[in-house]
Amino acid sequence: MRYIEEFRDGKLAAKLEQDLVREAARLARAITLMEVCGTHTMSIYRHGLRSMFPENVKMVSGPGCPVCVTPVGYVDMAIELARTPGVIITTFGDMMRVPGTSSALQKERGAGKDVRVVYTALDALTVAANNKNNEVVFLGVGFETTAPSIASTIIMAKKLGITNFSVLCAHKVMPEPMEALTSGQLKLDGYMCPAHVSAIIGEEGYRPIAGKYGVPCVITGFEPLDILRGVIMLVRQVADGRAEVENEYNRVVLPEGNRKAQAILADVFVKSSAVWRGLGPIPDSGLAIAPKYEAYDAAKKFGIVEPPSRENPACVCGEILKGLKGPQDCPLFGKACVPENPIGACMVSSEGTCAAHYRYGAGALAHA
Repeated sequence: MRYIEEFRDGKLAAKLEQDLVREAARLARAITLMEVCGTHTMSIYRHGLRSMFPENVKMVSGPGCPVCVTPVGYVDMAIELARTPGVIITTFGDMMRVPGTSSALQKERGAGKDVRVVYTALDALTVAANNKNNEVVFLGVGFETTAPSIASTIIMAKKLGITNFSVLCAHKVMPEPMEALTSGQLKLDGYMCPAHVSAIIGEEGYRPIAGKYGVPCVITGFEPLDILRGVIMLVRQVADGRAEVENEYNRVVLPEGNRKAQAILADVFVKSSAVWRGLGPIPDSGLAIAPKYEAYDAAKKFGIVEPPSRENPACVCGEILKGLKGPQDCPLFGKACVPENPIGACMVSSEGTCAAHYRYGAGALAHA
């Protein structure tokens, strides 16, 4: 506990704020930085860090919440499987309330479909072992952080000969959309790189972003002092005219990442194109189940394809995920769209930008 408190020390935060103001004064112009992790987004809101950033340093949120970037079509596929006789859907809790075109998994469970919340992919495998007359489908959603555990579960299922288990795979990887955003409408001056993802992939994945696109990258931890230091390091790079990959979170993230997890990912998955909510299809930004494990690929097992889908036209989640708009720019925010009744994915997950803004930002003040 003391270890955490050290990274929340108010006196040190005040000192870092002074350092940040001093570095920001060296900038020749206003800059825009993006945090690419839902946990960073929540921490920034929760600890009120935006109020500590100088006026010429703008921080925007990016596509860092796995639930938020999962497209409506995937949710529709999961709902179609839930309606298939004999199928048990297992999923992390956040996916339950994500709206599909006309329903959500929570509504399907209310209508009598067998949809179960699990805490790990291994829990889903246990469900399969205990229900051999049913097909058990696990919703594989998440970035490099969660994919290794799901890959390990697939390997274990094969080893144990459990054949009524499969994964509806929507895993994504992070560096590719970061590259895509550097050429988008928003002029980005630096990335705060995701800590959990970086613990798996290390520093190498961000080299093209810094080297090819000239955008500074800093891997940053989640505590307030981590984030303040990360912003200082980014501002310093911009002021110096540098674009490098730096690691503020070196107490956790190794330069080479986690080699064992990388090997498991390479065994079970292959790179594929993936559709990101708000960003559209991005080549090599997804992880598909490799042919040697295709018996555990739910899409192939059930021959299911993504149906035509439709998002609420008033929802601006797509623009928020690209950093072009904030929650306050959405006409639904805090009115029709609230955590208890989310219209867009950004309001569903606790790490979504709209949910964080509602809970800790202007939304909280408006509803206090």
